[in-house]
Amino acid sequence: MSWLLNLYETYEANLDRVGEIERKHNAQEFTLLPISHTTQNAHIEILVTKDGEFHSARVIDKDDASTLIPCTEESASRAGSKIAPYPLHDKLSYVAGDFVAYGGKIKKEEPFTYYIQQLKDWANSPYAIQKVKSIYTYLSKRQLIKDLVEEKILWLDEEGKLIEKWDKKYESFIGDKPSIFSVVAGGQESAFIRFNVHSSNEILTHVWKDQDMYKSFIQFYNDLLSDNDLCFVTGKSLPSTERHANKIRNAADKAKLISANDTSGFTYRGRFNKSNEVASISYEASQKAHNALKWLINRQGKIVDQRIFLVWENNGQRIPDPTADAYDTFPSSSSVDTKVEKRSFTNQEFANEFAKALDGYRNKLSSKANVNILIVDSATTGRLAVLYYRNMDKELYLNRLIKWHSTCVWMHRYRKNNNNEYVEFLGAPSSKDIAFAAYGPKASDKIVKGLMERMLPCVIDDRNIPLDIVRSALLRASNPVSMERWEWEKTLSVACSLINKREGYRVTLDTKNNDRDYLFGRLLAIADVLERQALGREETRASNAIRYMNSFSKHPARTWKTIQDSLQPYQARLGTKANYLSSLIDEVASRIKIEDFNNRSLSGKYLLGFYSQRHELYQKKDKKVSNEGVTN
Repeated sequence: MSWLLNLYETYEANLDRVGEIERKHNAQEFTLLPISHTTQNAHIEILVTKDGEFHSARVIDKDDASTLIPCTEESASRAGSKIAPYPLHDKLSYVAGDFVAYGGKIKKEEPFTYYIQQLKDWANSPYAIQKVKSIYTYLSKRQLIKDLVEEKILWLDEEGKLIEKWDKKYESFIGDKPSIFSVVAGGQESAFIRFNVHSSNEILTHVWKDQDMYKSFIQFYNDLLSDNDLCFVTGKSLPSTERHANKIRNAADKAKLISANDTSGFTYRGRFNKSNEVASISYEASQKAHNALKWLINRQGKIVDQRIFLVWENNGQRIPDPTADAYDTFPSSSSVDTKVEKRSFTNQEFANEFAKALDGYRNKLSSKANVNILIVDSATTGRLAVLYYRNMDKELYLNRLIKWHSTCVWMHRYRKNNNNEYVEFLGAPSSKDIAFAAYGPKASDKIVKGLMERMLPCVIDDRNIPLDIVRSALLRASNPVSMERWEWEKTLSVACSLINKREGYRVTLDTKNNDRDYLFGRLLAIADVLERQALGREETRASNAIRYMNSFSKHPARTWKTIQDSLQPYQARLGTKANYLSSLIDEVASRIKIEDFNNRSLSGKYLLGFYSQRHELYQKKDKKVSNEGVTN
């Protein structure tokens, strides 16, 4: 219950944001829902006057369709032929008193009867405001479809019945296809209607954005709740519920986190007789926890193939994402500054720099703040499961992030800034980029989300990266001819990060490192740079060192002879300009022990040596040696 309690406390800590409209990066609206409310995509908007007269109507654009509506326990979970009206906005078959008269099909009973009685109870309650009464007065006249037909929103066939599905034969007496048929998935009968109140004397807040409307229904519905029981979330005796919210990930999501409708299967057999014996959750706690979860997902959740990765702090403060790379976490601390040689930082020095960057988050959070990490996904359309949950002290969480980005650290060049320019940054790659490095850019969402889940304990629990992930990235980085140049460069730097998590090397070249694999990697880098120097900028084909890289990683001694032989024409072309690199090859090769110069396959260390040596040679600073240096 701890995750439910923290979601409940998140709602309580953000009561001032209830009903406040926010926008995603794609301009889609969302809000922290009031209790007893949900969202629905509306197709038709009807305006009525304060006196309860029809004013006008329009077909709603898809961009404006999301509508916050009041709901009951029954209506929030209605399915199939069950009659459970929403209290105000609902489908045409519920809100239109003349639905049957215009050919509307009903299965058993007329839904309007239940709908109008519920609305009447609200309108006559002491909590009702004028807008509710105006809408009820209009709907009680039972002429909604008649008004919409006259307004040319809904359309009838030759027999005066609602057209079920648009057909070209109707063009003869209607004309072009009406807009209502473009916004509804089924026929006109499935149109969802929302209501608004118009005044010629004042500007009124939209009904679905009106805080007074929210409070009116919450107070009205709260009086209808009964059956107090001990709430396992709050520890208080409150009205309980067995019907819990859906639409958690999006408006069409039918999966529920809490469900107990299997009375004939194995849910309770041998343990309990009734579902509330397992756990009793109050209506208020369920509503607030689920609404907080929906809000957080819209606000800061990561969604991969319908799997939600969510990190939050109860007071609503922004928290660094453990699945993000160092550039996203704090760009200014991880980006390379040419005035400050961050390339030569040790892991501890980089950790100190990253810790300073996170001080902003640390200072905004209270001393008692905790960080919640949650992963949810569904195996079926009706069941949503919590796959992972952790509640951590903020200091522990931030320290784990610092350690992750300072140990799984390498130099990366695949990110772009706001000017669409590539930037270099130090730190760990994102979990998604690790997935693409290990399994390729065409890896399915199922594979990506699985890897992201496996990587999470490595970040926040400081566990070792699974060896199969490291090996897969190593093998792909060792086979550059199988991918485009940009993809290989990205795969190479990500693989180096994963390998360095275990080895703990610096990004800068370690000239004192005499490890066999590291030295072989340096040799390969020097050969690559030398050949590229001879080919010039215009030539884009891969060097022999790159083409033989896969073979080199498996049989270094044998393949090095082939690579060195292929270097001779390029050394001759460069003449004295090749002296520095040629002497560097001799110097590095001489440091490999004779017994180590064999065909035993190379470990991931050779990639670290390759990257660091190549990076060192391509640096302009102090790398041009008069007439025999290296230029890039």
